[in-house]
Order: sequence, then structure tokens, then C-alpha cells
Amino acid sequence: MKDKKRFVYSLFLRYFVLLVAALPKLEIFYFIFTPLTVYPVYFILNIFFEASLSKDLIFIGSASSPIQIIGSCIAGAAYYLLLILNLSVPNIKFSKRLKMIGFAFSLFLIINITRIVLLSAIFVLKPTLFDISHKLSWYIGSVVLVLGIWFLETSVFKIKEIPFYTDIKSLLKHTK
Repeated sequence: MKDKKRFVYSLFLRYFVLLVAALPKLEIFYFIFTPLTVYPVYFILNIFFEASLSKDLIFIGSASSPIQIIGSCIAGAAYYLLLILNLSVPNIKFSKRLKMIGFAFSLFLIINITRIVLLSAIFVLKPTLFDISHKLSWYIGSVVLVLGIWFLETSVFKIKEIPFYTDIKSLLKHTK
């Protein structure tokens, strides 16, 4: 009976956090990760180009127009998907779950900053390649990246459970 209560409490808490994190329109992710993305991109670009920053616009002397880092560049939905994958797996101690989420978010942030810097350099140095590079990194790269991070997490943290499936299976077991 104690295991059943613990399971139900854990299930409720994990999915409640997912629901709250989604409201309103994933703003928590944009609030946290916009400055964590914009400032490092600006600082890195300023090393290679003469750059200046005004809110979400990075001006580079030789570029015909500024680089604007919009919400899609921040990729709040990708952070949310990583959170979903991390919270939809049961039987993980709180400290380990925090390490997993920190690992996933940090890795995604580093790769996303690198992606934006590379795309910005392409925009400045080879503008004709920008559109195709941007579309490929957006449509294909983002999905592959999130899934790749999740599979890396399962390996690093030795996760055997399957998101959602293990919860449903356990829920059915506890309702018998």
C-alpha cells in the first residue's frame, strides 16, 4: 500500500510539474534561456566580428542586416520536450533526476549556442548558404538533437524505463 501511495504521489507530482511548466506558452523556458543564449552568442560573435547587442538583435559591421535571436532560436519547446522525457520516467531519485535535467539542458544550451554562432557566421560570410543551412538545422537538426540528447542521457544515467510506457504499465499494475 505504501508503494502504491508513493507511486501515485510521484506520478501526480511529475505530470503536475509538466503541466505548470507549459503554462503560459512555455514562458518559463524563454525567461531562463533567452539571456543564457543571447549573451554567449553575442560574446562569441564579438570575438570574431565587430558586434554590438541591442536586446535580441546582434549587429555585425559587415552584415547587411542584424541577427535577431527570436523565440524559435531559443527553442523553448525543445527544453520542454527534454523535460517531458525526463519527468515521464518513473523510479528515479530526485537528485539523479535533477542531474539528468541539468545535463540535458546544459548540453542542449551549449549545442544551441554553437548552432546559432555557426549560422550567424554563415549569414555574415556566405549569405547565400544561410537559408538552406538554417532550414536544415531547424527542421532536421532540432529533432535529431533532442532525441540524441535523450539517448545519451539513457546511456550516461543508465535509464532502463521507457517514457510514458513505464508509467502506464505501472499504473495498470497498481489498479489491479
